[in-house]
Amino acid sequence: MSMKVPAEEAAGFEPTLPTKHLPAVEVREMPEPPASIWRIVGPGIVGAGVGLASGEFILWPYISSQVGLVFLWGALVGVIVQWFLNMEIERYTLATGETALTGFSRYWRHWGLFFAILIYFANLWPGWATSSATLTTFLFGGGDPVPIAIGILLLVGLALTLAPVVYDALERVIFLKVAVIGIFFLVCAFAAISGDAVGELSNTVTEFGQFPGDLEFAVLLGAIAFAGAGGGQNLCQSNWIRDKRYGMGRYVPRLVSPITGHEEPASGTGFQFDPTEDNLRRWNAWWRFANIEQLSTFVLITVVTISFTSMLAYSTVFGQPDLPDDINFLEVEGNRLNDLVGPWMGPLFWGIGAFSLLAASMGIVDYTSRVAADILKVNYLRRSAISESRLYFALVWGLVLIGCAILLAGLDQPLLLLVISACVGGVMMFVYSILLLIMNRRSLPEPIRVRSYRVAALVFAAGFFGVLSVITIVEQGGQLFE
Repeated sequence: MSMKVPAEEAAGFEPTLPTKHLPAVEVREMPEPPASIWRIVGPGIVGAGVGLASGEFILWPYISSQVGLVFLWGALVGVIVQWFLNMEIERYTLATGETALTGFSRYWRHWGLFFAILIYFANLWPGWATSSATLTTFLFGGGDPVPIAIGILLLVGLALTLAPVVYDALERVIFLKVAVIGIFFLVCAFAAISGDAVGELSNTVTEFGQFPGDLEFAVLLGAIAFAGAGGGQNLCQSNWIRDKRYGMGRYVPRLVSPITGHEEPASGTGFQFDPTEDNLRRWNAWWRFANIEQLSTFVLITVVTISFTSMLAYSTVFGQPDLPDDINFLEVEGNRLNDLVGPWMGPLFWGIGAFSLLAASMGIVDYTSRVAADILKVNYLRRSAISESRLYFALVWGLVLIGCAILLAGLDQPLLLLVISACVGGVMMFVYSILLLIMNRRSLPEPIRVRSYRVAALVFAAGFFGVLSVITIVEQGGQLFE
């Protein structure tokens, strides 16, 4: 942890990060990467596992139940675009130990607060906890989902509070979730997915680039945009790889429990390395590891999950009339699985879905609070005695208690909040695609800046999410005022 560059060696390198709104950073050596990539696998699985929620279990299967598998090409496009975004988010943190939001704040102090507020608007309603609770009622043949959802929220708060190192606890839960889903898919491959569904996959190639006309254009674009993660979750890749000790994140203290953990002093801002031959060798190794980890976990897990849940929906309820357009669609699918396979298949499907959405709720509460705590500490409370860990836990319980209050008040999900949630994700991704391009071209030393086809990917992402934002705001705003 003390690998500082000697003063005479560091004197020749001037840090390149802007200092108008945040202090200059300290120069240190780039840490050596581990000898094996398996020691640092995790953030991509966490990103995929948290993202495996309503989109993978509801939206994509619902689309497949209505139009078949011809639109699955959109999931691949969406996940690949997010891979490029995730890698540019990781590039900055690997090089500096700072989150991407802190990097944005070096250009304008309130960029981080802007994104934190949008993330809260998108995640304030406890939709993943209520979805998990609803699937639990399917599993037990009825019941009131509200007390179950409140119990889930309290369980999430306790789990995040009592874990000595928060990231480690989240990683274990998500690893278990991904393993359970993988086993379920193996069962489905032999017991429930039809040969017609496998054959229908070929249409994803022949129909590539075509939008089926039976569903709203905004729904289809939204499905592409949020295949996998989407919105503010991508930004949290910075926080997760930092807690996994990637690159210069080795020097930054991790979030720990104020009850069971041991807090370390934090500098508040990051570090940079002198681009010497040795440091660039280490950088190249970290960058290669990070790219492989994201491709083999986030991209692979997300594409396989969307494909399997879509094929399962196609095999069971494709073309069935009067399907509910909310989570009750899964009750119909589970009952159909009971008919096709046996009385054990529906409960297995609902149980795995309930656990998956509970784990997603844990991840969403974590990343919402984690992003906000980082921004508040670095930008506004840098000289305060309160640590980022304590800020994080206050925000976790604030989010949990707000969710409980909404449920106890008996409120259905407000239409306005639905509209906000639909709009803010695309707006965020449009804005931070542009900021990532600016930051990773200007802030970093020339040898490690974003270039070539990755620049083109960021330009494409900005254009795509800009179009998505306009279409969604126009269509959803029109429905709001009808």
